[in-house]
Amino acid sequence: MLIRPRRLRKNHKIRDLVRETTLSKKDLIMPIFVDERIKKGKKEIPSMPNQYRFSVESAIEECRKIADLGIPGVILFGIPKYKDEYGTSAYKKDGVIQRTIRGIKEELGNEILVIADTCLCEYTTHGHCGILKDNKVLNDETIEILSKIALSYAESGVDVVAPSDMMDGRVKAIRETLEENNYHDVCIMSYAVKYASAFYGPFRDAAESSPRYGLKDRKTYQMDPGNWREALREIELDIEEGADMILIKPGLPYLDILRLAKDNFNIPIGSYCVSGEYSMVESAAQRGWINRVDAIMEILLCIKRAGADFIITYWAKEVCEYIK
Repeated sequence: MLIRPRRLRKNHKIRDLVRETTLSKKDLIMPIFVDERIKKGKKEIPSMPNQYRFSVESAIEECRKIADLGIPGVILFGIPKYKDEYGTSAYKKDGVIQRTIRGIKEELGNEILVIADTCLCEYTTHGHCGILKDNKVLNDETIEILSKIALSYAESGVDVVAPSDMMDGRVKAIRETLEENNYHDVCIMSYAVKYASAFYGPFRDAAESSPRYGLKDRKTYQMDPGNWREALREIELDIEEGADMILIKPGLPYLDILRLAKDNFNIPIGSYCVSGEYSMVESAAQRGWINRVDAIMEILLCIKRAGADFIITYWAKEVCEYIK
C-alpha cells in the first residue's frame, strides 16, 4: 500500500488541525529603545526600518498600544544623555529607564510585564559591557555596578531584570542584592548564552553601544559561536545562581543551542530574534527578493518549534495582525 502523508496537507483547514507548533501573541516580547535626549515623540532608527527610539513619555504611550494588542511584555533599552567610563547613569534613580519603568507602572500597572536590560554598554564612553581597564573588561568590578543597576530597576517597579553582559557570577550577585533589599519577587532573566555574533550591528546603531576604544570586539566575554557544550555550562551555572528564566541570543542561527537547552533544563527558555535578523529580512523585502510576511512568520515559528517559551522580536506588534 502506498503511504500518502500529503493527505494531511491538502487544504489549510487540515493543515491547521494537525500543526504541531503554533505561535501566539502570548509568546512575544517587544523591545523598546528609550532615548533620554528626545524631548517628545520618536525617531526612526536608520538601520532598522519601522523601529524607533522613543522619548520617555512616548515610550509609555507605546507600551499602552502594545498591551492593548495582547502582547504580554516589553524589554527596555536606554540611551542616556550622559556617559562615562563606569556607566554611572545606568543606576541613577532619575535615569532614563528608571523613569520609564515608573511611568509604565503608573499608567498600566500589571497590564504589561516590564523587563529591563541590565548592562553597561549603552552607558559607557567606551561602549563595552563592563568596566574597562588596561584593555581588559574587569569582571568582579563590573558585577558590583550591575547589582546597583538591578536594584535601581527593582526600586522603580520593574518585573524582570535581564543581565546581558556575560560577566561570570553576575546572576548570583544580583540575586543576593535583590534578596537583601526585600525584592524577592523580581525575576532574573539571564542572557545565559549570548554569542559574540555578527548579527548585533543594527542594535548597536540603535542603542549607540558599539565598542569605541580599547577592545575592538566582545569576544573576551561573549561566547564563541563554535561552542555548544559551553552554552550548557553557562545555563547550568546561571540556574544555580538564581536565574528564573534563560535567554539565548541570537535566534535563528542558534536553533540547535535552543533545542539543546530545552532538552536539558526544566526552566523557561527564551530566544532573542536580534536586530541583524530583522534588518536582513527588511532589506531583502524592500528589494523584492523575499515575501516579507511569510519570512517573518517562518522565522518566528521555527524559533518556537526549536523550543522557545518566549521570543523577543522587533516584529511583535506587527505579527499580532496575523496570529491570535
